[in-house]
Amino acid sequence: MISAALRETNFTFSPPAELYRGKVRDVYRRGDRLLMVASDRISSFDHVLPRAIPHKGQILNQIAAHFLHATRDICPNWLNANPDANVAIGKACAPIPVEMVIRGYLVGHAWREYRGGRRTLCGVPLPEGMHEADAFPEPIITPATKAEEGHDEDISREDIIARGIISEHIYAQLEDYTRRLFARGTAMAAERGLLLVDTKYEFGLLDGTVYLIDEIHTPDSSRYFYAEGYAERQQRGEHQRQLSKEFVREWLMAHDFQGLEGQTMPEMPDAFVDSVTQRYTELFEMITGKAFVPADSSDIEGRIRRSLRGTDWEVTNR
Repeated sequence: MISAALRETNFTFSPPAELYRGKVRDVYRRGDRLLMVASDRISSFDHVLPRAIPHKGQILNQIAAHFLHATRDICPNWLNANPDANVAIGKACAPIPVEMVIRGYLVGHAWREYRGGRRTLCGVPLPEGMHEADAFPEPIITPATKAEEGHDEDISREDIIARGIISEHIYAQLEDYTRRLFARGTAMAAERGLLLVDTKYEFGLLDGTVYLIDEIHTPDSSRYFYAEGYAERQQRGEHQRQLSKEFVREWLMAHDFQGLEGQTMPEMPDAFVDSVTQRYTELFEMITGKAFVPADSSDIEGRIRRSLRGTDWEVTNR
């Protein structure tokens, strides 16, 4: 039997908070404080799928908290507390409109560009003679910024500074944090028999201080390879075993959906929904080394209300 899932929330608070609904999270803002509810929605190809995945929100919320706590010595971050399995409370920072993408291996967008003959990505020169999933001599930073229509857009360090998106001083700080966070993530992945392939970090400013915001090192924002057999598969020219949500994209593509105009999103049967929950559970346990303990899902919204009772985020509606 499929467990209940949290599709969305519509909480009200006193004092009131402004609600922004992202692809997978409901974000409530009050002044310089945020309350984020990690829903069980799942997105792919820039579309939110019609069915929610039981426990997915809890899993991503707890993976993010795991890594945010483990990297506080490198960079201050937005998170203050996790009063519920699906909830995170912290600082509301002004987002810096640049995603700091860092890549340790030639895969995904970087590989597609390379395969097309390009040897520079975001102003970074790429070595000749590389194959898909080869490791770069050193991790490369390939920033992205949001275009007006909302799609990620490659941009170089030089263009970021020349356009005045952020100052050279702030960008240098972002680069330093990005490299150190990736090194920590790489070391933590190695302890779990994994290779951190690529990831992205988002930062914000509050009172002149740069904070790490959003989630980090989760399977929704990062790509992992299994370390065991990596070299052998590369030598044989085989695809690497990945630990990510790529399997959801593959299922959609197998059912003729890639988010293109005119395509109809397939209906996810119970068996597939259940398999996605199982895969996310495996991801949690593999990445963190902890056993996943599902929170009570008989009344998820009621559980969240009870978790927030007595705090300054107490829910006032039923």
